[in-house]
Amino acid sequence: MGFFCLFIKMLKKKFATQKPCLRFGLAEFLGTYILILFGCGSVAQMELSGYEKAQFLSVNMAWGFAVTAGAYVAAGVSGAHLNPAVSFAMCLLGRMTWMLLPVYCVSQFAGAFLGAVTVFGLYYDALHTYSEGNWTVTGPMSTAGIFATYPSDHLSIPNGFADQVIATAALLACILAITDEQNCPAPKGLQPFLIGVIVQLVGMSMGLNCGYPINPARDLAPRAFTAIAGWGFEVFEAGNHWWWVPVIGPMVGAVVGTLAYVLFIEIHHPTDTEMTSGTVTRRNKPSDSRKTDPPEYELVQTAA
Repeated sequence: MGFFCLFIKMLKKKFATQKPCLRFGLAEFLGTYILILFGCGSVAQMELSGYEKAQFLSVNMAWGFAVTAGAYVAAGVSGAHLNPAVSFAMCLLGRMTWMLLPVYCVSQFAGAFLGAVTVFGLYYDALHTYSEGNWTVTGPMSTAGIFATYPSDHLSIPNGFADQVIATAALLACILAITDEQNCPAPKGLQPFLIGVIVQLVGMSMGLNCGYPINPARDLAPRAFTAIAGWGFEVFEAGNHWWWVPVIGPMVGAVVGTLAYVLFIEIHHPTDTEMTSGTVTRRNKPSDSRKTDPPEYELVQTAA
């Protein structure tokens, strides 16, 4: 047995944990880290190359696949929410206990923060060359938008808030459909891929206004990093104090999207043995055990 295998065995013996909260937190941390590494990395490649190495379409695709990659990393452990809005929706639906919500949110914010740090280090020389060491938030040579979203010049705060509510609501409704065992669910192994496709769709249809953050952790944690990394607190003042919109808007959107799916689809599912004549067939009642069992793979971020 090689040295590396022995090293892994030693790590497992000393550090492995079966505590659910810790396992879920570690999985959400790493999954969200992967999301931001690939997502913000794609924006950096586009911006710093002057659109020579990437275009907006490729960024949309990268964010979608970043969601997929992060979800595959964490899905079997934590459910791969990767987004506080998604975790909040799961609590609303009773699929995750409220006690786990802080664990998920803290882990997601921490993973997103470290992801931004990594992208900064990865493109440090390119950032210096592009901006000559001037970290700017607005203007033609601004680089803060690599890490967090900012509104387009035409966008007002109310319109931007509505943008985030609608985009996140659409994302949640689609995610709930993909994972609804009584609707037309995707196989569990394909769910991360399909949710990544939904994120791409959101970006390709709703990215003009503000870059479709739809994830409080994806936006606020990298923004906080830029504030201390040299861009200053202008990152919270730009866009008429835009920073709170990608934080609160997706949380409201999660409620709207969840409520819409439940009202239009979920509450109408047959839950007991019903007449087999006609089109109604036997459906099993969802088990209440989901309230206490480890969160299944229900959905992921969004992430963009």
